[in-house]
Amino acid sequence: MAKKLLHKTLQSYIIFSVVILLTTAPLFYFLTQKLYLEDAEESLMLSKNEFLQLSLPNFKESDVSLWNKFNRDSKIYPSKNLTQDTLFDIFYVDSLTSENEPYRELNSPIFIDGKPYTFVVKINLVESEDLLINIVLLFFILITLLLIGLFLITKRLSNNIWKPFYTLLQQIELFEIDKENQLPYRESNIEEFNRLNQSIEKLVNKNLIIYKSQREFIENAAHELQTPLAIFQSKIDNLLQRSDITKEQSTLLESLNHSVSRLNRLNKNLLLLSKIDSYQFSDVVNFSLKELIEKHLVFFKEQAQSKNIEINIQFNNEIDLKANIVLTEILINNLFLNAIRHNVVDGNITIILYKNELTFSNTGKSETLLTDNLFARFSKSNSSQKGNGLGLAIIKKITELNNWTITYSYSDNSHSFVVHF
Repeated sequence: MAKKLLHKTLQSYIIFSVVILLTTAPLFYFLTQKLYLEDAEESLMLSKNEFLQLSLPNFKESDVSLWNKFNRDSKIYPSKNLTQDTLFDIFYVDSLTSENEPYRELNSPIFIDGKPYTFVVKINLVESEDLLINIVLLFFILITLLLIGLFLITKRLSNNIWKPFYTLLQQIELFEIDKENQLPYRESNIEEFNRLNQSIEKLVNKNLIIYKSQREFIENAAHELQTPLAIFQSKIDNLLQRSDITKEQSTLLESLNHSVSRLNRLNKNLLLLSKIDSYQFSDVVNFSLKELIEKHLVFFKEQAQSKNIEINIQFNNEIDLKANIVLTEILINNLFLNAIRHNVVDGNITIILYKNELTFSNTGKSETLLTDNLFARFSKSNSSQKGNGLGLAIIKKITELNNWTITYSYSDNSHSFVVHF
């Protein structure tokens, strides 16, 4: 599943922040602990030096018991055969709290009245550990707040920075070339976005010019072809009415007449598509879809009789539309023609009005149609079929113009086209 660019960026920031936090937190703890141990050792050495300089010169052996009695954290014991100062961690039961607490202890060899003794001084590490834990906790809280702040600032900043991009992306998604709506150019203080805006604006304008030229060419060509086609049709009709033509000539003229008729229908359909693209059917009125279908039903029943096709009507409710009635008539006519043209002899057509849907179902080829290009212009499921491949394209164009949708389905040997209003 694709992710937004901003989310991928923030995800990288979060992973990096978590890694930094997990790495630096224990490192900070051990470094701080080391500093506190060094500070405790300095305090112990200071206590030892004070004793050596201030007390030991006048100290007598008889003063040992008195010293031990009145000094809680420094004692003088018989010699432990030490040759140098020794620092280590040890636990003692505190007489005040009755708890086993950690201490840092210094043992130093001394001489009193020429006899060897061991000067022992210790410092309680409980307060240091509590302070250390509080400092680490404070560090963790500060780092967490800092990371959260950076995350929020980055997200807000990124949203502001990428706002022109998302605005442009939304405009491109809503852009429809056949509606000729220009993309509004927005100046940005970011050079890359300005370049992107300018490039897309040039691309859109160029394609609009090409699209407009193609549409005008089709419309002009269709208009220009109408007159020669009408003359050609008239000449063929005149020749067919002559009494001196042979059977072979009549067959040839009938074939020419059929081709000209198809060419004439193609020309009219292209002209119709061009007019729809140019929004020349902008007039809208309120009308009943049921009445509109019934109006054309008689004519198409006569058309269906050539294949002995039965037309069934199921009007379950009224559908009132507000649209261009001419285009809606073309939509209905094309759905009728499509259902008749692609039907089979002794087949049937079912027309259903239900809720906000119009369904045309017909028997026909016993397989589903390819839906990839079903509504594309000049698309045919079979090249031998009659028609010019513009009927469904016109239906699709009319539904898009009115914000309707059309869908195709096949089941139980029935092809169904459903218009959703």
